[in-house]
Amino acid sequence: MLFVKILLVGLLLFMIVNLFLAMRVMLKNDPDGQPMSKFIGRRVLVSTVIFVIILVAVATGLIEPNPRPY
Repeated sequence: MLFVKILLVGLLLFMIVNLFLAMRVMLKNDPDGQPMSKFIGRRVLVSTVIFVIILVAVATGLIEPNPRPY
C-alpha cells in the first residue's frame, strides 16, 4: 500500500517536471531545440499510467476510496 502511494507521488512529480520542461521549451522558442510535444507526450503517458495504477489499486483493495455521502 505504501509502495503504491510513493509510486503515485513520484509519477506526479515526474509529470510536473515535464510540464515545466515543456514550458521552458515554449518560452525559449528555438526551432533547432527539442520539440515541446516530447514533454507533453510524456506527461500524457504518465497521466494514463497514474490513472491505470489508481484503478488497479482500487480494484484490488490496496487503496480505499472515500465513502460516498448518503
